[in-house]
Amino acid sequence: MSFRNNRIDSLSAKRRTEYRLFISHSWSYSDEYERMVSLLDDASYFKYKNYSIPSEKEIDADTDEELEEALREGQIKPSSVVVVLAGLYSSYSDWIGKEIRIAEEENKPILGVKPWGSQRTSDYVERHADKMVGWNTDSVVGGIRDLSP
Repeated sequence: MSFRNNRIDSLSAKRRTEYRLFISHSWSYSDEYERMVSLLDDASYFKYKNYSIPSEKEIDADTDEELEEALREGQIKPSSVVVVLAGLYSSYSDWIGKEIRIAEEENKPILGVKPWGSQRTSDYVERHADKMVGWNTDSVVGGIRDLSP
């Protein structure tokens, strides 16, 4: 077996067969979330499980504390990477801030994704992200692979 074949075997052994992702987003800007899901769905040689909460599958909780606990246990804890869409609205969303805090408390890597077609991003997301990438398939998938344990 050549060195090249050993290197390829080693690289492929490090790659997951499926990535577990929580995509933090604002329901008020669900079009960005849908574009991100489409980008990931269309990525070649990339499989993932989406632990995000689309608006039509809202968590049934009576208090913010119950909602936060359900988010922690059911969505963020099982994820290998938390992907945060870094539009300016992210700086003003209480829930995106809570999701980032929970990710940090659970030692989950945070991938910030710069908004598609925009030069401006959330300073809050940039400060908390382990890595920031542009809005394109190779950058997002590469960032997820780099941050996945």
